[in-house]
Amino acid sequence: MFWNHSVLHFASRPSVVLVTLLACCFGTAMADSQSLDGGLHHLRSGDTREWDTFPETAESREWEVRFDANPLTKEATLELRQQDVKQGWAVTLNGQRLGLLTRDENDMTVYFPIPEGALQETANVLAIAPVNDKGDSDDIRVGEIFLHGHDVIGTLAEWELDVRVLDAETNQPIPARITILRDGESLQQVHVEPSPQLAVRPGTVYTSTGVASIHLPKGSFQIFAGRGFEYSLDKFSITLRQGSKVRRTMTICREVPTDGWVACDTHIHTRTHSGHGDASVQERMVTIAAEGIELAIATDHNVQIDHRPFQKEVGVEPYFTPVIGNEVTTPSGHFNIFPVPEDSDVPNHQSKDWTETFERIESATSAPIIILNHARDLHSGVRPFGPDHFNDVVASSLDGWPASFNGMEVINSGATQSDPLQLFHDWMALLNRGVSVSAVGSSDSHDVARHFVGQGRTYLRCDDSNPGNIDVAAAVDSFQRGAAMVSYGLLCDMTVDGKGPGELVTPNDNQQEITVKARVLGPHWTSVEKVWLFQNGERIREERIASDRSGELPAGVKATFEWKLPVLEHDVHLVAIAMGPGIEQSYWRTAKPYQPTTIETKTNVLGCSGAVWVDCDGDNEANPVRQYAEFLVEVHKDNHAELFADLNRMDRAIAAHAADLLFRSGRTGETPWTQSDIPPVAAPHVKAGFQDYFEAWRKSLMSRQVP
Repeated sequence: MFWNHSVLHFASRPSVVLVTLLACCFGTAMADSQSLDGGLHHLRSGDTREWDTFPETAESREWEVRFDANPLTKEATLELRQQDVKQGWAVTLNGQRLGLLTRDENDMTVYFPIPEGALQETANVLAIAPVNDKGDSDDIRVGEIFLHGHDVIGTLAEWELDVRVLDAETNQPIPARITILRDGESLQQVHVEPSPQLAVRPGTVYTSTGVASIHLPKGSFQIFAGRGFEYSLDKFSITLRQGSKVRRTMTICREVPTDGWVACDTHIHTRTHSGHGDASVQERMVTIAAEGIELAIATDHNVQIDHRPFQKEVGVEPYFTPVIGNEVTTPSGHFNIFPVPEDSDVPNHQSKDWTETFERIESATSAPIIILNHARDLHSGVRPFGPDHFNDVVASSLDGWPASFNGMEVINSGATQSDPLQLFHDWMALLNRGVSVSAVGSSDSHDVARHFVGQGRTYLRCDDSNPGNIDVAAAVDSFQRGAAMVSYGLLCDMTVDGKGPGELVTPNDNQQEITVKARVLGPHWTSVEKVWLFQNGERIREERIASDRSGELPAGVKATFEWKLPVLEHDVHLVAIAMGPGIEQSYWRTAKPYQPTTIETKTNVLGCSGAVWVDCDGDNEANPVRQYAEFLVEVHKDNHAELFADLNRMDRAIAAHAADLLFRSGRTGETPWTQSDIPPVAAPHVKAGFQDYFEAWRKSLMSRQVP
């Protein structure tokens, strides 16, 4: 069958792009692959522009192509390319649904079986349209559509590519992720014989053994092999023209120095036990091993699953230690808990009150770790750290909810934020409040490849020499002490006078300054642009990295810094955060924001140290901002001249908490404080702290008044 493209036009209907093709048919069967459309078309479900990478106006809501064809006596195949698909889009032929576009924002080339008898001699209509318009807007591109005269396996299995991925240190096969890009751009759907050691999605093959036989159509491809954040990438290009078998060996090495730190993903789902996403529990075992996660927490919704039997079934026991957990999914927040004893009851998850939720978690499981998940996301109508529930300057719950958690997600790679530092600021605000809480990075992965396991991760200070037998109690102890770092493509390792996260620095009596040292770590395929140092949540240093210095530094080290800071009158916590450009290529693509507040699409990689506390006042304790503010307000009572004289010697965060205390108590017990009550003698940083508080208060007031 050959296609005559002499007739090609767009319909006058604005909601549909219509392409008409005339077919000149020779013979009774379609023997060759033929193009139905060579371009990519911008479609939009919904009324508003989703991202700034798309034009303001879409071509249409749906797309159609009409063509004539000889009916086939066997199954045929439809090939198409899709980009940025987030919602449901149906592909139909003559009103019969062939399937849905893959819900994945990556650029990919996918295939649909055309059943025998589905093609007509004339007036065939192939259509792509949104399943519904009730959700958020979804801008997509779709096109480069072909018909093939074979079934899907026959279309894909023109070549066999045998790949072995070796560890450079041992020269032995190692679990890995293999990525196949057509023309270096689009994830290429492949055919792989089913195996419990493989997890396969378009353009992605996870192998727990380091070996895979991949069937491909003819074309030009780039092949990548990696093993998550800590490892290098190997790649090669190949053009396949005639069917045969090709063998390639790829070699990767561990580049990022993380000895003594365990790679942990605290937020892992499966379709098997959570009921959504696409990863079976067996596939999850493969992906955990192939992404280099060493401590894997099973957190399916409101169930407590032991992954050890599945780990044994797949044969990946040496590569990671499974831990039973639970994402306690309530109407007012989601909380990951672990480790959970095997025989524990499942906590009741119906309460809207956090006090009751935490009591139920304790009574049912006694889980030592409770993590507040994705606090800026809207679920069940509640955004826990939105302004209607939370004053983000003084970390105050407007509903009286207790902060009885000891971990908080600052990176969730499956639910990233438009403001990449927002959750970090929230975490540091909690530290200022006096909440002992560790920063957490996680994947929240429900999928094999779309939002994959281990992209966001937490490093815990613990022996990592035997990944299959991690000391869980030691890891929990490190988490509770704050001996943790967060990674999303970078790591930021920081010491203060030689001590790291989870440790207390106590300067000598006559010591005038402390020394802060930071290293930014990462593999060769990520980069860093900025590093910030925060003190009590306030940015006090910023470094910009103008060029790549990795050649001057040890392997895996991207930048080093040293700062001298004065010893203050009050205790402080210090945090270092590194940021670089996001990854565009699909071997490790960083996701666009999950619930965006802007149409900008810039993504980032990030690394964050844990908090290091400095005992400046010499009492051998880490005293939070709130404690100093409470002391000063209580001591000076109504003597505001003395109060502000002391606040002038403190920092901006202490001033903000003093504003909260004064506002809540009232100047005389009856008249509330206002900004006009700030005396002229207040230092600029004190005025700024009061301004921070009142702006957050007004934002919350307005948010709670909106019906």
